[in-house]
Amino acid sequence: MLLESPEDYKKVVETALLAATGPLGTTQLRRLFDPDPGGDLVRRLLDELRQDWSGRGVELVQLASGWRFQTRPEYQIYLDRLKDERPPKYSRAVLETLAIIAYRQPVTRGDIEDIRGVAVSPNVIKTLESRGWIDVVGHRETPGRPALFATTRQFLDDLGLRSLTELPALTELERIMELVEAKEDAQPLAAAEHEED
Repeated sequence: MLLESPEDYKKVVETALLAATGPLGTTQLRRLFDPDPGGDLVRRLLDELRQDWSGRGVELVQLASGWRFQTRPEYQIYLDRLKDERPPKYSRAVLETLAIIAYRQPVTRGDIEDIRGVAVSPNVIKTLESRGWIDVVGHRETPGRPALFATTRQFLDDLGLRSLTELPALTELERIMELVEAKEDAQPLAAAEHEED
């Protein structure tokens, strides 16, 4: 197929993004073409695609590791009804540890324990590493050279963020955690009331 117009290039970029299993960066998108159309054209095409898809149930978004199509948040509730499996639930220890790493990175296991006031289970760290949300980014120059943990691009992508500056304020995070706890506390109560009926 001969690419003759910017519209042809845009169709190729759109197709690649729809077929991709993860976000694609502009460098990757430029490799679709020979000769390379340049970064400016690819960025312009991405902006046009974002506008083309506005007002639909799917949107083109830029994340930390590139661009991807994703469901608009307001439609996710409907798609969740099609899922047979439940999303993984994470313990409070896992979520607190992730929040500490995200907001204070890079941190050592000792730093996390000082902030939380309790020992960090190796399973908590393994859970976050296996999810691809944290990684060792170095070692602190102190005795024992403890590992320094930081969040990954996968963490940002999974949260739909381009950078750490888009993380919610800590006060907002605390409010969300309180709402989640209240919801979890209400679920067993509702189940018990249902059994009594």
